[in-house]
Amino acid sequence: MVLYERVASGLLRGSDNSPFTVPIRNIFMRKTLFALAITTLAGAAFAADLRVGLNPAYEPFESKTATGEIVGFDVDIANALCAQIQRKCVFVESEWDSIIPGLQAKKYDVIISSMSITPERARVVDFTNRYYKTPSAIVVKKGTKYDGPASLKGMKIGVLKGSTQEKWALGELKPAGVNVVPYQSQNQVYLDIKAGRLDGTVADKVEVHGGFLRKPEGQDFGYVGADQYDPKYYGEGIGIALRKGQGDLKKQLNDAIATIRANGTYANIAKKYFDFDPYGQ
Repeated sequence: MVLYERVASGLLRGSDNSPFTVPIRNIFMRKTLFALAITTLAGAAFAADLRVGLNPAYEPFESKTATGEIVGFDVDIANALCAQIQRKCVFVESEWDSIIPGLQAKKYDVIISSMSITPERARVVDFTNRYYKTPSAIVVKKGTKYDGPASLKGMKIGVLKGSTQEKWALGELKPAGVNVVPYQSQNQVYLDIKAGRLDGTVADKVEVHGGFLRKPEGQDFGYVGADQYDPKYYGEGIGIALRKGQGDLKKQLNDAIATIRANGTYANIAKKYFDFDPYGQ
């Protein structure tokens, strides 16, 4: 009993006089460190990477720097959502017209790449709530008279292959005699406009402003016609695409979208790229 009291006294008070203090402290510390290690490993097991598919040729939403770093609004939003659900975003590049097949083939877990929520796409993938909604527009040489699609008859208009803008152009411009030319990336469209091989493009209004119009090669070009929101072509806004059956992940991401909208994170990210709220009405 006396021995127990001496041990307990030395352990609780940290007395250096007890011969049992150091060994017991060592045992206690080892057990504590072991428990922390197990907890850390368990946490890591539950916080698996979230593989995010994207097409980094869509400035300012996603693009590559000179050093190869992927940056942009979508990238920052993805990282903010990953922080909320306590996972790490790992970005996986894809061509736009193969990005949904890549999701279905499990090359990545979600698509966060300015993908419009449309009924056609919703038949093969699931979507979260929207995280932004901006209009599309026609861009051609300044001074071009425009009274409707027929005004562009005979022109070559480049579009991103597989995009909602391609769908709109095929549905509205092609019947009016416009030559609609699909491209693997929007950057390639801009290069061919600069080279004189195209007369213009149909693109997201924010993207085309940041990716082309504000640059020297775009100074002679501008918008014609009204902003395009037609849900027949453009759906309900931009959402995160998931494979069917990922209900738990969908709920986590929807909750995370609501949280970053409410706590100011979304607004702070948006201010880096826009002078308006891209979430839309």
